[in-house]
Amino acid sequence: MADNSAARPGRRNNRHSSDERSSQHERPSRDEHPCRNKRHSRDEHPGRSRRYEAVRHYLLFAAAWTRVAWQYRASVLLLAVGQFLATGLDIAVIGVLFTRVPHLAGFGLAEVGFLFGTSCTAFAVSNMFFGTLERVGERIRDGSLDVMLVRPAGLLVQVATDGFSPRRLGGIVQGVGVLALSLAGLDVPWTPGRVLLVATMIICGVGIFSAVWIAGAAFQFAVEQAAEAMNAVTYGGSFLTQYPMSIYGRDGMRLLTFLVPLAFLNWQPALYVLGKPDPLGLPSVFRFASPLVAAVLLTLAAVAWRAGLRHYRSTGS
Repeated sequence: MADNSAARPGRRNNRHSSDERSSQHERPSRDEHPCRNKRHSRDEHPGRSRRYEAVRHYLLFAAAWTRVAWQYRASVLLLAVGQFLATGLDIAVIGVLFTRVPHLAGFGLAEVGFLFGTSCTAFAVSNMFFGTLERVGERIRDGSLDVMLVRPAGLLVQVATDGFSPRRLGGIVQGVGVLALSLAGLDVPWTPGRVLLVATMIICGVGIFSAVWIAGAAFQFAVEQAAEAMNAVTYGGSFLTQYPMSIYGRDGMRLLTFLVPLAFLNWQPALYVLGKPDPLGLPSVFRFASPLVAAVLLTLAAVAWRAGLRHYRSTGS
């Protein structure tokens, strides 16, 4: 009995040692897996993860709608050409105007073309990304917005990509073409600061117009028939920023600077690029305030969208 009891601990120790050897060859646990650690590191930044998912969903939905539209290639190409020609009519109006007058409020043809190109390019890009937001009221009335709410994707992304079509590229091509021609005709000393400001005003212009699209869509949660009023600000704002704002008088410039800050889309930066004085005599810091204005407007638009969505009570409410 004594010998048997003494042998048992030895057998037990051998079993423990074999377990230790086998544990060295075991796979790492799920918590120790490197891929899982990457997911954990992503989860530590939920805001960044949501933005990543929103961009990924937008690209997926836009690609799907593009494949659908490309089944009718002739229709897409004709619509793109039609949009290109429609924008070309606005350019033709400017050309006819300058056959009668050498300058428009102190701006030459190339300078007005610069304003037109920056405004048209920024609006066309934002229209391509967020132009379908004008149909939020229609989606509320026909009940399709409720269908989008139950899908595992952000509502803003779904509405923005609903009916996405490459036909809007016509407006972008037109705007970029006019901007390139006007830049070639401008007689200004091109410094790195001016070049950087031109790129910045395009990006900020897209942001400002996108904020207007999102805010207008949020307003339709309260007033479903507000699409016309929304278009007055988006399409009307694009038209107003295609010309020197000094033609609207001092009151008009104050309105477009402080109430509806479309002057920061291209007017204020263009005054620095073209070397023009500000008719309102505003400080020179206003020429470089476009990034701040775009960030503030996008933040306010996001808050308005969340507020509208939070108070949405489904169809018929």
